[in-house]
Amino acid sequence: QVQLVESGGGLVQAGGSLRLSCAASGVSLSLAAIAWYRQAPGNQREWVASITSSGLTYYAESVKGRFTLSRDVPKNTMWLQMNSLKPNDTAVYYCNYKQRATMYWGQGTQVTVSS
Repeated sequence: QVQLVESGGGLVQAGGSLRLSCAASGVSLSLAAIAWYRQAPGNQREWVASITSSGLTYYAESVKGRFTLSRDVPKNTMWLQMNSLKPNDTAVYYCNYKQRATMYWGQGTQVTVSS
């Protein structure tokens, strides 16, 4: 049973930083690509960043240069370091794993950036 648990969200002023965590169980980060998505009120869920099983990282243009993915494979945990946060980064952030046609999601963690 795949389970993803996010943490680390909160309220921060514009220009500040937060570090989100995603703890995975039922899937090994050494074998799977894990992604972060976010959803702001009234908006569709959008892809933010991904890290592949081999450790390659990819970022949406809107966060490139500000957000950084990292992981600890033995701990089966990944992190999303978010710097220079902007008010339009405000959203619920979700960890995601896709296994064939099945999408697994965490419960999400709220990030609020005040101006």
